[in-house]
Amino acid sequence: MSRAPVIRSTLSNGLRIVVQPLTGMPSVGVAVHYDVGFRSELPGRSGFAHLFEHVMFQGSEHVGPADHFRHVQASGGTANGSTHQDYTDFYQVLPASALDRLLFLEADRMRALRITEETLRTQIAVVKEEIRQSVTDKPYGGFPWTVLPGVLYREFRNAHNGYGTFADLEAASLEECQAFYETYYSPANAVLTICGNVDPRQALDLADRHFGRIPARPRPAPPALDEPEPAGELWGEHYDPHAVLAATALGYRLPDPAASLPRYLSHMVLSQLLTGRDSARLKRHTAHRTGLITDISSSCGLFGPLRARSPETLVVLAMHPRTTPVDTVLDVLDTELADLAANGPTEQELAEGRALASAGTWRGFDNLGVRTRALGTYELLFGAPELVDDLAPLLAAVTADDIRSAAAHLTRGKRAVLSLITSTGVHR
Repeated sequence: MSRAPVIRSTLSNGLRIVVQPLTGMPSVGVAVHYDVGFRSELPGRSGFAHLFEHVMFQGSEHVGPADHFRHVQASGGTANGSTHQDYTDFYQVLPASALDRLLFLEADRMRALRITEETLRTQIAVVKEEIRQSVTDKPYGGFPWTVLPGVLYREFRNAHNGYGTFADLEAASLEECQAFYETYYSPANAVLTICGNVDPRQALDLADRHFGRIPARPRPAPPALDEPEPAGELWGEHYDPHAVLAATALGYRLPDPAASLPRYLSHMVLSQLLTGRDSARLKRHTAHRTGLITDISSSCGLFGPLRARSPETLVVLAMHPRTTPVDTVLDVLDTELADLAANGPTEQELAEGRALASAGTWRGFDNLGVRTRALGTYELLFGAPELVDDLAPLLAAVTADDIRSAAAHLTRGKRAVLSLITSTGVHR
């Protein structure tokens, strides 16, 4: 099967455009990624990136508050936004006939967002309620992504909770919002992606018509994220009054995907060997086998693989009975990692791990919305939107030696251990 081409272009105001036409697709996906996430925030302004994701749906010069959703839904489409460590994206999937209208909506809020004191105060209240429902009033809410970085990292940008504190959110002013918009929501700091049932020439013409007249603004300097790896094992505790089972989360630093993609990918396959299926190494210790662990999972990245720049985290999360000490959970993990580092995986394990990683990639990118967002993410973070089609074969090429090396990299002397404490107390 031939690969669909990926066409890249840049407007004179700096907006980068990625187009991938897909034959046989009835719809079109559109995403706009802005190079601003919660690692762009400074002390005293936590939660600002996520708050601004909400503000972006509250109207622009020619679009009323919440009318963005109304127009997309009236066209038979869906729309949403999300905030990550290093970017905020706004995405839609809708019939191809609605592409012109959708590009107008996106361009209008990039050019002239309307921000009022009432809008800001309303969205602060909305975000605070989201935090209550998703984190503070919910068992295991936000665990471990809201708290594990605070154990593994020392720099505020890497360590703080991306939802932010209520005090920081309430202190946000209209002037700060205007400045945030002027700094980060400029064409030169964004990527527009169009994918699906679209003629590339027509898509580029429409993009130029709607976005080409937006005045250029300087592209902000990237935030300084580098920091040394931990010099020893780091420990932390998180109290959750709603939780019933104990939980332990571990965080390891991943290789930089921009500088060493093959090493990063070997960790993706290793993750599958550890927890990717019921017979995976760590799954053997779950309730129906030894009873030590109720469930265990692992993932590259706090929000999934290749969705952040370095430094990024490989997460292992174990739910376990209160009677299982944290040290026992660590021993289980360390024993399996040591065996993989010394002896490597069996041929069957490696084949299954590569197949699971590759198939999961292909399966995800069969979804138009997922593919559209990934094209934009890979362009913004790595300048490589073609990774969408390159990733599966690269994962299938990971070797047993790669797995040995990845397992050896996950040492206890460079990790964070975060213990979730229930109302019954410490379980170590």
